[in-house]
Amino acid sequence: MAQLKDKLTRTRKAFQEKIKEVLKSPKQRDEILDDLMESLLLSDAGITTSEKIISRLKEKTKKSDSFPIIHKLLKDEIKSILSSHSSQLNMNPSGTVIMFVGANGGGKTTSLAKTAYHFKTKGKTALMVAADTFRAAAQEQLSVWGQKLNIPVIKSKYGADPAAVTYDAIQSYKARKYQFLLIDTAGRLHTNINLMNELEKIKKIISREIRGAPHEVLLVLDASIGQNALHQAKEFSKFSGLTGIFISKLDGTAKGGSVISIVDELKLPVKLVGIGESESDLLEFSPEEFTDALLS
Repeated sequence: MAQLKDKLTRTRKAFQEKIKEVLKSPKQRDEILDDLMESLLLSDAGITTSEKIISRLKEKTKKSDSFPIIHKLLKDEIKSILSSHSSQLNMNPSGTVIMFVGANGGGKTTSLAKTAYHFKTKGKTALMVAADTFRAAAQEQLSVWGQKLNIPVIKSKYGADPAAVTYDAIQSYKARKYQFLLIDTAGRLHTNINLMNELEKIKKIISREIRGAPHEVLLVLDASIGQNALHQAKEFSKFSGLTGIFISKLDGTAKGGSVISIVDELKLPVKLVGIGESESDLLEFSPEEFTDALLS
């Protein structure tokens, strides 16, 4: 947890400054709750989710309750939101297929490479697929990661049919019996093809070729843009089959509270978190550890 706590330093300060104000002089419950509401908003938890949390605290507390009691209940409320869905990755013993979706610039390709490396460190074999064929830089970026991590990459020429690239990758995945197939997808198209339709087409190919797949469809969201990440997420929620969220770029942001509102409003769990530039800067998400790191 120390690693996560370090990465949430800037977000945590938003709470700590208000907490210091509360502790300087005795305050009544309503004043404490007002201060905590402001702290939630400063951390970019969003108005809707912040109001929900504070409303629940009002229901559960008495006028005479002190700050330590209210602070404990606040932690419980945040943990409850973050734990409302399982954060465990859905693993298939015979092989796991994971699609990565999200807007360009959100760290999608890097997040995929980190995930592949994460599995490699556990002794697993992975195959990465550059199915974002509408952006040459994405294919090149994944190829560079593949060379660096010594993990194979399937790619095609710029502008190729992403579903066809995915099909070819699936055949290689099955023939060579890889344990993980990680598929990078477009975040924006430069044609008249609707992005969500293109993603559905890839998903259809996967499910046709591998029963029960994809086992995970992870929406990659950039923590550093706060509530704007939630707006992006709502757009991608039009794509059926999202199973969880990969929070990227959590390091160095003061907007870590947005994770709470993203889970609360999308009704999707966070499963993985990117906390730095290195391939090893990835954590499996724990609601308990995140809350403790945020409010310690």
